[in-house]
Amino acid sequence: MRELVVLGTASQVPTRARNHNGYVLRWDREALLFDPGEGTQRQLTLAGVAPPSLTRICLTHVHGDHCLGLPGVLSRLVLDGVEHPVHLHYPSEGEDVVRALVGLATPGLDLRLHPHSVAGPVAEGLEVAPLRHRVATFGYRLVEPDGRTLLPDRLMAAGVQGADVGRLVRDGRLGDVRLADVSVPRPGQRVAVVMDTAPCAGAEALADGVDLLLSECTFADEDADLAAAYLHLTAGQAGALAATAGARALVLTHFSGRYADVAPLAAQARAAAGPDVAVRTVDDLDRVPLPRRRVDLADLRPTP
Repeated sequence: MRELVVLGTASQVPTRARNHNGYVLRWDREALLFDPGEGTQRQLTLAGVAPPSLTRICLTHVHGDHCLGLPGVLSRLVLDGVEHPVHLHYPSEGEDVVRALVGLATPGLDLRLHPHSVAGPVAEGLEVAPLRHRVATFGYRLVEPDGRTLLPDRLMAAGVQGADVGRLVRDGRLGDVRLADVSVPRPGQRVAVVMDTAPCAGAEALADGVDLLLSECTFADEDADLAAAYLHLTAGQAGALAATAGARALVLTHFSGRYADVAPLAAQARAAAGPDVAVRTVDDLDRVPLPRRRVDLADLRPTP
């Protein structure tokens, strides 16, 4: 299963309708929790996400609305008897805050701390890049390796079946049959999480070619002066980021409490993103499936 589960969508101040930040990305056997703000433990329950399923917790930065729920989540994992290691990723400049938050949690969890300070891989398939905010902030990018999709009709025509299919995939060739003859390229899926930031190169690198971009959208375009002062994105800037990066889908979150209705923000983002980007806002407890895999239709032409 691959989907984004939205736990909270408020920015600095929660509202009656929006909890502080929190996002779970279900990714096959992994469940990555991003930016657990206050109330995350309860939001996990309301969203139907079993805390023991969490395998990684990723903090973009140590502002309270992105991390103050951490002690409660860790204590819940201890209460639920989690035995597998849980990996905690965070900017190294927030070390003191993270250590303090971890120290408040109930001991007994196999918690692996992974501070990072430069762009690049921090775990298999998980990358970071620096953003531009008032404290050290990093966005995350989850990358699946490219692969190939087997085409049953071509396998049948080549006489490849049963265990031979596995051998062909493993070795790349089976007799005169090449893997490329019976399959098409399958680009790996990519997801980026871009929270508090002004426009910057790091955000562009994270969003480049992703299937789904989860982006902060704190301010409307008419409040661009506030966005610049506090180093956040406007709706139009989030849309422009998705368009420039070639993202397929843009999910907007982290809304200022000044906007009771976020539909105008979605409209501003769509206008900047253009027709090739699917844009949506989210509410607490929404579930967002990843877009279907890309397929190169040219590779599906009939075999000569």
